[in-house]
Amino acid sequence: MRIFKFGGASVKDADGVKNIASVIRQYGQGDLLVVVSAMGKTTNALEEVVHHCFHQTGKAQEALSRVFEYHNSILRELFPSDDLYGVNDIKNLYLELECFVDSPNILDDYDYLYDQVIGYGELMSTKIVSNYLLSQQFGNQWLDARNFIITDSRYRDARVDWQATERLISKRLLPIAKKNLIITQGFIGRGNTGETTTLGREGSDYSAAIFGSLMGAESITIWKDVAGVMSADPRKFDDAVLLNELRYSDAIELAYYGASVIHPKTIQPLQQRGIPLFVKSFINPSAAGTCVSSAGKTLESACKIHKSNQLLVEISTQDFTFIAEDHLKEIFTAMAEYKVRVNLMQNSAIQFRCVIDNKENRHEPLERYLESLGLKVEITGDLELLSVYHPQNSLGAVGEVLPEGWKNTQRILLQQNSGTATHFLLG
Repeated sequence: MRIFKFGGASVKDADGVKNIASVIRQYGQGDLLVVVSAMGKTTNALEEVVHHCFHQTGKAQEALSRVFEYHNSILRELFPSDDLYGVNDIKNLYLELECFVDSPNILDDYDYLYDQVIGYGELMSTKIVSNYLLSQQFGNQWLDARNFIITDSRYRDARVDWQATERLISKRLLPIAKKNLIITQGFIGRGNTGETTTLGREGSDYSAAIFGSLMGAESITIWKDVAGVMSADPRKFDDAVLLNELRYSDAIELAYYGASVIHPKTIQPLQQRGIPLFVKSFINPSAAGTCVSSAGKTLESACKIHKSNQLLVEISTQDFTFIAEDHLKEIFTAMAEYKVRVNLMQNSAIQFRCVIDNKENRHEPLERYLESLGLKVEITGDLELLSVYHPQNSLGAVGEVLPEGWKNTQRILLQQNSGTATHFLLG
């Protein structure tokens, strides 16, 4: 059993869907499960729908119609007018989503609303891919990932119930996968009350890892529009090079710091089972790409990772007394409650500073709550976080007692797209 995962860039248009069929035909021999993301920038477009729904702007249906037209344009290219493969399936999903968006009882919980809407991107893309393959006499079975990946109800960042998920995959999915090519979704699961949940932005890689680890896959391949894992974004750094091999531990570090090629949660379940991960180009599928495994080589050069759309949150007391342990407890408890992930933090005697992702309806409630506790909160946006990771070099002074992961990483907060450092620096 092998797992292939295709991201949004690989299915951004009709030619991309046709290319998936070509890649599967050439490299997908044997038992295969294929995880497919939403098409192109569909997730961003559906986030716009969620925004209009939640804020009742009256523009939700207009935004939704753009999503439908985008998918219809791909359908028209893939299927001749007299070939109705999958059209009814897609129209049913359109109708479901329209009805949900029109529902009067969806405005209380932004995160719940988000997950119920966003998941349709993956459902629509996989229906199109599956039915295109059928139209090309390429047998496959479309399956709903929510019937197998069970989570808690932590919307927008759900945690997997590994025991329930393993039970379903073992009893229901494996017997089907041994007989059929499977097309399914990334990113989505089902909560303990039955509603759709998501595994975090860009979580389709993680879905592939869940399926792969619990199905005992021999390998997982993530097909991207890049040659593999690079030492830096080649659009920002001329010295970026392809990393042919990576150790699991280095891949986890790079993903944690924000390397967009691999989702942060992807590596750990594969490391536990010793399953190699390949990152390859769907544009040049015969190229070797990157292999992540326990046998990977130690990194020989520094890796630079940019994480954009960041916020600097600065918290102090109103009277500028010390930020004490009780304040820190309140701050971290609030961040956990409002599901705000801290990417970087630093505190002084009178101030606690941290960097977080700029996600809608996350930092605003946190800010209001902290201010209700009598704390002063200042937020600066349009920032990006640059992390320089080099396991061969220690950035600390001689004799420092620090874990290895601290000594070899430098992180700097920059003005987004300007390369100008702010006053906030942690080395």
